[in-house]
Amino acid sequence: MPDANVRIPEEARDRLAAIAAAEGLSLRAYLNRLAETLLTPDERAARAEQARAALKQWNGYAPTPTEQQDLDSELERRLAQAAAR
Repeated sequence: MPDANVRIPEEARDRLAAIAAAEGLSLRAYLNRLAETLLTPDERAARAEQARAALKQWNGYAPTPTEQQDLDSELERRLAQAAAR
């Protein structure tokens, strides 16, 4: 696979290189590992849909869009509360 050049600020490059070096990796290897472990928005959406389907099949859990929004709001509230500590 051919390499690609990516333009980023020097500070970002230097920070990533330091993080990579601390893990015993080259910047190239670190970025490759990062790309392999992160999900794209489409991949996250697909996994979320699979999880919803599994929950529905397993125990009938199938919140309405309104219930899901309420749950998301509650989660965001709790995360904000925890971050404030």
